Amino acid sequence: MLAALVLTLIAAAFRLFPPYLSASCNVDIWNFMPLGAVALYAGSRLPRRWAWLVPVAAMMLSDAVLDYGTRRPLFELSRWTIYATFGATTLLGQAANQPHRKIWLLPGLSVVAATLYNLTSNLATWAEGLLYPLTLAGLATCYVNAIPFFRPTILADLIGTGLLFGLGPVFERFAQRLTQPRPAEAGQL
Repeated sequence: MLAALVLTLIAAAFRLFPPYLSASCNVDIWNFMPLGAVALYAGSRLPRRWAWLVPVAAMMLSDAVLDYGTRRPLFELSRWTIYATFGATTLLGQAANQPHRKIWLLPGLSVVAATLYNLTSNLATWAEGLLYPLTLAGLATCYVNAIPFFRPTILADLIGTGLLFGLGPVFERFAQRLTQPRPAEAGQL
């Protein structure tokens, strides 16, 4: 399960870098985190019983770092909705294993993953009733206010999906070569 561990650490690191870069470089890149891409890739490459754990563990690990010293509650609707959404996104990754997948399938899955995240996370934020009134107008305002955060999410997921599905097999073969025992060379005892 080395692949699951590496994916988890990569996803957690990508989640931790935007706040650091935004604060230190005065660059606003919030939500430029390819966690949807990581969930798709994990769902495509890992056994189903482990795939969901990759994005959820990455979120929990990065939340522990980001929330350190804050009073953000552990049990809040939006947090657990986001965890569930990324866990469910791994199920979409199984569609990428189709033998004759079309060129548009991976970008399409990436857009679906980002859209699912946007819809569920903002619905949970509205349903908590802390930022928006629990009315239809409040829900509409919540989704309208989320539009600037949606663009970097889609872009990060599209780039991340391309990189993971494009370079992932290369790294998998490299890791397989490193972990397989080498046959003894002729003439050596």
